[in-house]
Parts: sequence; structure tokens; C-alpha cells
Amino acid sequence: MFTGIITDVGSIIELEQQGDLRARIRTAYDTATIDMGASIASDGVCLTVVALGDDWYDVQISAETVSKTNLGDWTVGKRLNLERALKVGDELGGHIVSGHVDGVAEVVDIRDEGDSTRVTLRAPEALAKFIAPKGSVALNGTSLTVNEVAGCDFGINFIPHTKEVTTWGDVALGSRVNLEIDTLARYVARLGEFS
Repeated sequence: MFTGIITDVGSIIELEQQGDLRARIRTAYDTATIDMGASIASDGVCLTVVALGDDWYDVQISAETVSKTNLGDWTVGKRLNLERALKVGDELGGHIVSGHVDGVAEVVDIRDEGDSTRVTLRAPEALAKFIAPKGSVALNGTSLTVNEVAGCDFGINFIPHTKEVTTWGDVALGSRVNLEIDTLARYVARLGEFS
């Protein structure tokens, strides 16, 4: 489990297709404190550490994960939002995030509003019903509050701090973004089906 509070911005230093996709990710984390088999959310996708170096870790990514996320768009040099898994007693600063991406949203509009940036994204139709104004979503692993919803489109406001400590300062029109809907929204919608 994660909170969607990004604690490092890493970068891809190697990609190799070995049956599964294998990625080497440079990090500022102290890799001596990372266990083999640990989970690290990399752009919101919970991935398992399979090798470690002084300032990097490797993950293996199945074809299923590539097909359901934006990981197929990864290239060497790409910056990634990183978050290590929660430990008992950690502060829950964002919202409960599983690292199990539900689908990919697309950035369809970007506008500056004062010092902040308003980004409009288009969710897959099957997921749009789970996104509500003032609700939470995880986008590329970042816990964010939804401002408004219009059909499949929803808006997020990025303050300067978020743009500085995540990859959201690099956002561009047409970007494909890993979307994880709020777990609570999923269960509320499911319960509604039985009413």
C-alpha cells in the first residue's frame, strides 16, 4: 500500500526486453535499506525490486502490466514519480493507493492559473463514473484532488510545490497518465449495484 505522496523522482537508466520488460531505475533512496522483493510504486505502478545497486534498482514488468498502464511508453532518461511502500506507523498524507493501475487517462488541456497549473484529463469511459468532484485519484502515483468532472473529462490543479517535487512540472498535451481510482469510490459504486 502507498499514500500517493511522492518521495523521490527517479529516472530510467536501462530498458531491456527479456521475455518480460526489465527496467533499471536510478533513485536517491538509500538502496541499502531496500529489500529484494520490496514494492516500489514507479509512476503509480507497484513493481517488485529484483536487483539492487548503489543508486539504482531493477524491476521486471509483465506484458499484462505493460498493456494496462503507460509503461510501454517508457524510454531511457524518462523521469518517474517514486514512492516506497507504507510501513506501520507511517503518516497517511494522501489517500490509500494500491499501486494497481485501473487504466490510462490522457491530458487534453493545460492552462496556467496564477502560479498553479490546471490540467484536464480524459478518463476511459468505464472508469469515469468512479471520479467525483473533490474526490481523490492517483495519477502517475500522485495523490490528487479532483476539481471538476464533465463526462469523461476531469480537472486537477497543480500547485508549484507539486510541480517541483514530482514529474508534473513536465506535463504535456497528449501525455498518457496512469490512473488509479479511489478504492472507496470503487466499493461505494459496487454497493450501489445491489440497492
